[in-house]
Amino acid sequence: MSDIAKLQIGDKSYEFPLIKGTENEVAIDIKSLRGVTDSVITIDPGFKNTGSCESAITFLDGEKGILRYRGYPIEQLAEQATFLEVSYALIFGDLPTTDQLKKFKQDICDQSILDEDVRKIVEAFPKSAHPMGVISSLTSALTAFNPSSVNVNSEEDMYKAIVKILGKFPVLVAWTMRKKQGLPLDYGDCNLGYVENMYKMMFKQPNKEFVTNDIVVEALNKLLILHADHEQNCSTSTVRIAGSSHAGLFASLSAGISALWGPLHGGANQAVLEMLEAIKADGGDTKKYMAKAKDKDDPFRLMGFGHRVYKNFDPRAKIIKKAADEVLNDLGVEDPILAIAKGLEQEALNDPYFVDRKLYPNVDFYSGIIYRAMGIPVEMFTVMFALGRLPGWIAQWREMRLNKEPIGRPRQIYVGKTTRDFVDIDKR
Repeated sequence: MSDIAKLQIGDKSYEFPLIKGTENEVAIDIKSLRGVTDSVITIDPGFKNTGSCESAITFLDGEKGILRYRGYPIEQLAEQATFLEVSYALIFGDLPTTDQLKKFKQDICDQSILDEDVRKIVEAFPKSAHPMGVISSLTSALTAFNPSSVNVNSEEDMYKAIVKILGKFPVLVAWTMRKKQGLPLDYGDCNLGYVENMYKMMFKQPNKEFVTNDIVVEALNKLLILHADHEQNCSTSTVRIAGSSHAGLFASLSAGISALWGPLHGGANQAVLEMLEAIKADGGDTKKYMAKAKDKDDPFRLMGFGHRVYKNFDPRAKIIKKAADEVLNDLGVEDPILAIAKGLEQEALNDPYFVDRKLYPNVDFYSGIIYRAMGIPVEMFTVMFALGRLPGWIAQWREMRLNKEPIGRPRQIYVGKTTRDFVDIDKR
């Protein structure tokens, strides 16, 4: 392959270098396009064919169903690693040693106490507030309690900011859920692992001794790992573009949380449960709704099947399907909603229409099932997604700042009115 791409515009020809990634991905470097062509630009709505950066964090091959963090296959990480190990690898590049992990955990624990005024902010939200709006606001509010900007040229400053948000964010997540449920806002136990502590903070009842369910904790650990990063998706791109203005870490993360909120992104697992509720309310006939999904003239959309990036089976769904089965079996949950979900799953896996089109259940489908079985309210599902995605966002923000990437500033093609004169109001 040539190292040059040629572009012909009218009678002029231009050459642009090709960039090749370590996994043999090829990109045309067009950063000089506008300058050499006298203002010609490309247009790519949704940026489906546009690379915004060079990144060493996550590799994704949608056609082959491959996902790797820092080169580590997602299958190995989900089976063998803890969420905190994966977080360290995403942010700093390699899995931690025993000493590095011990220090990382202790430093996060030391930063897990919130200013009491944050508790007042949490208590001021009405119970009707959506948890994603609450968690986005609280993350942004942390900036007020930590007003000094991070010196990105100081590894120590960067590290302190990272362990601070990793320590405080799980507390904010737990408090957001407990506030909505009318439960006391308590702290966890640093003697527990990161995920176990999160689980306890969310579910401890004030009048009972808390007992950890290892199967549920393991499923939660896998879910958080599977959600930890996913290349340049909507929320990650938002974090990077907000940070490119040199906005601080907390402010950039708050922007990413807001982007994640949408039903086409992080809200997909909530949309799955809402769809299941609607099917239940209509009698629970899964065959009827599978037929509606296949009818191109029917507006019904089957949520949680297929993926915008993966053209084959979502590799994360393969992993979490097993965990979902284990959780449901262990908890012995009898829930008509979950029964409908299992019915849809079996029909999709065996129906030639869905199999031929590779419309398999995705990670959002199974994560919604697990969260419901655990007793997490449906409106908290996307907040749990944000908890998992936190280390990926941090890693992307850190990489972008260390690489000194320029401020994000997309161009546009103007299609509005041409020049026209102002008209006095009494003549309009």
